[in-house]
Amino acid sequence: MRDHIRPLTASRTAARRAVRRIEAATPPHRDRAVDALRALAILGVILGHWLVTALVADSGTLRTTSPLQHLPRLAPVSWLFQTLAVFFLAGGHVATRSHASARARGVTYLPWLRARLARLFRPVAALLTLWTAVTIALLAAGTRVDTVHTLVKLALSPLWFLLVFAALTAATPLLTRLNPLWPLAVVLHVDLIRFGLGGPQSLGWINLAAGWLVPYTLGAAWTRGELEHPRAGWTLLLSGTAATAALVLWAGYPASMVGVPGAEISNLNPPTLAAVTFGLAQCGLALLLRGPLRRVLRRRPLTWAAVAVVNLSAMTVFLWHQTAMMATTATGLTAGRLPGLHTLPDDLLWVAARLTWLPVFALALLLCRAAFHNHENRSPRTPNQDTDQTAGTRTESATVTNGVRHA
Repeated sequence: MRDHIRPLTASRTAARRAVRRIEAATPPHRDRAVDALRALAILGVILGHWLVTALVADSGTLRTTSPLQHLPRLAPVSWLFQTLAVFFLAGGHVATRSHASARARGVTYLPWLRARLARLFRPVAALLTLWTAVTIALLAAGTRVDTVHTLVKLALSPLWFLLVFAALTAATPLLTRLNPLWPLAVVLHVDLIRFGLGGPQSLGWINLAAGWLVPYTLGAAWTRGELEHPRAGWTLLLSGTAATAALVLWAGYPASMVGVPGAEISNLNPPTLAAVTFGLAQCGLALLLRGPLRRVLRRRPLTWAAVAVVNLSAMTVFLWHQTAMMATTATGLTAGRLPGLHTLPDDLLWVAARLTWLPVFALALLLCRAAFHNHENRSPRTPNQDTDQTAGTRTESATVTNGVRHA
């Protein structure tokens, strides 16, 4: 009996040491609420994709569908897991603060931008390399082109987010003083022309930039200290909620805040006014949660350690979460069509079955993280890393990573 207890005790001891190491490595000035909001946003998107994306095995092919297409009453699920606005809020705040700090230390624009974009795009190379090889192998093995197209499209779908985020990051010096009402007005007028005046639907792609500019510039306003009073958070939460409800109930916008296959209008592709007002409500709630999150993360080192680990691999887990789901789906095919994995998502039994697959998806994602997270963290020291909220100090990043690895 003791022989079985000893490894468990040693593992717990190592985990406690790792938690203490992470806590000791965290600078006192670090705003832990920012990291928590970013981690919640990334995990929300991942869980949302795993819940509303289904790969159906049918006549020798795999095609994409969604439970929201067959069970529209599940639309509120998308309200919980469509959290990209919170990520852009935190990203705008961090980038604005980082740029101001870099300027104060005499760091010019290009070195600052290079350092920020390197962390975003370094993990992309591994994803593209693997999926290029997978695509060639599948085609050589005689896999149907439509199946390959479905898989590659899903695997590379996270890249659109990185491209938009990178563009806004590059424009940060021009956005530090931009009032969020200006991009909000652009979204309003684009939707008015598209839906109210029968204008071209292609005009909506303007909102791909304008829509995410709204939470990004809210992050810049946060950096300027304009959103510190709780009144700002309540105003955004209540007004965003009321506007979204009005748009869905009376203006014909979809209730789902993610794209639904076959739907005439998508709130996300490109973003609509309803998606933006919903994001405003989320940003308001995020601002109200800053204080409680800071207190909890300072009192509970274990929770902070989990947040720090997620942030150190944020881009890796985001880029590979669809691959993890597809790897599980492909492996499961060897056992036949499994409920919740290969079957049509047209009833609540599918939902129950899909929930049981989530731990398997998570395990597959952990394996992807173990294989590829070094691509995200192996950066040389750069001028803006000393005060960069995204990556933390280089000392903290190395200490946290080593502590987790040794645990």
